[in-house]
Amino acid sequence: MTFFSRKWRKETAPAAGPDIAPPPAGYGDPYFQAPPPLAAPELPPRKWPKRLVRVLAVFLLIFILLVGWLAWTAPLGKSLEPLEQPAIVIEASDGTPIARRGMYKGEPVDITALPEHVGEAFIAIEDRRFYDHMGIDPRGIARAMFANAQAGGVVQGGSTITQQLAKTSFLSADRSMKRKAQEALIALWMEAWLSKDEILSRYVSSVYYGDGAYGIRAAARQYFSKAPEELTLGEAAMLAGLMKAPSRLAPTSNYKGARARGKLVIAAMKEQGLITEAEWNNARRAQMKPGRSGLPSGSYFADWVYPDAANRVGQAYGETRVRTTLDSAMQKSAERILTRRLARSSATQGALIAMRPDGRVVAMVGGVDYAKSSFNRAVQARRQSGSAFKLFVYDAALRSGMSPQTLVDDSPVTLGDWSPNNYDGEYAGEITLARAFAKSSNVVAARLTEQVGAGAVRNSARALGVESALVDDLTIALGTSETTLLELTAAYAAYAAGVRPVTAYGVEKTDLGWQDRLGGAMRGAQGIPQRRNMLTLLNGVVNAGTGRAAGLPVPAFGKTGTTSDYRDALFIGFVEDLVVGVWVGNDDNSPMNGVTGSNVPADIWKAFMEANSAAVRAGHARRAENRRVREEREAEARERQLDDMDIGDLIGMIDGDLGDLMAGNPEALERLGRRASNGEFDGEGVQRRIEEAIRRAEGTSEREIEEMERALENLEERL
Repeated sequence: MTFFSRKWRKETAPAAGPDIAPPPAGYGDPYFQAPPPLAAPELPPRKWPKRLVRVLAVFLLIFILLVGWLAWTAPLGKSLEPLEQPAIVIEASDGTPIARRGMYKGEPVDITALPEHVGEAFIAIEDRRFYDHMGIDPRGIARAMFANAQAGGVVQGGSTITQQLAKTSFLSADRSMKRKAQEALIALWMEAWLSKDEILSRYVSSVYYGDGAYGIRAAARQYFSKAPEELTLGEAAMLAGLMKAPSRLAPTSNYKGARARGKLVIAAMKEQGLITEAEWNNARRAQMKPGRSGLPSGSYFADWVYPDAANRVGQAYGETRVRTTLDSAMQKSAERILTRRLARSSATQGALIAMRPDGRVVAMVGGVDYAKSSFNRAVQARRQSGSAFKLFVYDAALRSGMSPQTLVDDSPVTLGDWSPNNYDGEYAGEITLARAFAKSSNVVAARLTEQVGAGAVRNSARALGVESALVDDLTIALGTSETTLLELTAAYAAYAAGVRPVTAYGVEKTDLGWQDRLGGAMRGAQGIPQRRNMLTLLNGVVNAGTGRAAGLPVPAFGKTGTTSDYRDALFIGFVEDLVVGVWVGNDDNSPMNGVTGSNVPADIWKAFMEANSAAVRAGHARRAENRRVREEREAEARERQLDDMDIGDLIGMIDGDLGDLMAGNPEALERLGRRASNGEFDGEGVQRRIEEAIRRAEGTSEREIEEMERALENLEERL
């Protein structure tokens, strides 16, 4: 019993209860001895230091990542960099400025190198506690919130100069909470790495001052024609005042508003003790003196050439001048000729492109009025070209082995479900390729396209530089594809140059003439074996075809083009030194009244060539010289004839009735009297004519002269 009891007590713990008393001490049985006192339980090690380390490590990692992000996305020198679209003055080929594009940013300044009142003016009006905060000004924010609450709207801002620099340099202009948080973070980053003077220097060197000027150096030149080191107190105050609304307060457009704002800045400077009473009283009013002459921001040509000019310039401070290929005299001539001729037609719009055979554009008119519409119809408008597209059809035909003497069928035809018709409704039957091109036969163009394939025509167009989408059927022969005037003119220029393709350009490449560039820059282009045959076709259009109105005193080559319902009319062609394309039509694609490529565009083309082509002027000079020589030879022949005449023949040549009178015909006197009474001539007129004849009649005897004078006296008495 005892054993089992002991075993049970050993293996099972006794139940604790208030009625069971512990055995008395000293009791012999070891199982009933009092247990040793229990030791205090060991607590688990405290874990908060490890957690703290982990939290700090996470924050450190975030900080490192944040610093890295700021260093990558917000480099401290970014505000000092030039703008991505710098100011460019676009010049004509003679150096005449024609347009100004881009933003004008001056080189950075060191605020400590400027007069003290410059920096103080910005601090007084933009951030009076600039030197006391760490990028964010809680007092300024509270003050702005209170002022805005009182005014019921936003009348003050709480952003510091550092925050404004962060915003203008790295962030967008939206007012979201995310952007404000980013702005504050970058401001703190700047304050940690830059001194106050460095921040202020970057601020005045990068902010916008209106009228396209960024940075105080650009603004000082823009408005006062001076360097920022020379700014007076009044001028500095006016520039600082622009920060509230630079576009609205720009002195060039709102001098009164800018001046009033400048007065507020000076008052703030005095209130804050930044200037003395004497400086306040002696502050001179800022007098605006613009330092950059006014230029238009664009033109049809300037808009077209600007991307290329900007790529060549890259990022730069100040203003860069880029010389272009435009000829100022030719440009004015093109605008004048196009406008005047359109005024006498039913077309309301037109475009003209003139280029040298190497592609150097010397004139570009994209419409009748750039101020009303800057859409460039010479470059941007894609219109059907009509028969002007037949250049590519006949190019493919010549490449296939045909010649101008190849016989073709100019008779009605149906190709599948398409039956093309000639413009005039007339068909000539079997004619030469040259005659078909000159008369602009539609059915021949369609037959040729079927013969060589629409793909071959497209390949010809591509080889000559056309990049627009082209239709993939036989109607391509009649110019149903939409192309630009620039593309077509450059394609014709390839035949003027003798190489393909010719790429139109507007920024000068070198100082070489276009003839030298043809031998240099275009050496990689391909020659055109069939050029002579194509020149024969193009010349036939001007000499005996649809382009006769464009005839000139020198060899001229071109092609007319008219689309269905008179919606578009073109003439594109060239002489020795100039390639010109002309388009007329209406923006709404409405039909014109009888305008075809053979009248209005051809007239414009011819007038421009006569006014601007040296080759054409030389041709006119040769023609005038030939006329003068011919007239001199004819005069000499007449004088020799007079020498061989007797006096009777001479008098008879001057006036038949006078000769009859001297011969004794009584009716001659009556006839002379009637003619005199009708005012046909008078005695003095007859006398002058006879005297002139006498002077020219060398070798006339005295007796014959006396006889003529007696006849004259008799005539005068009877008249």
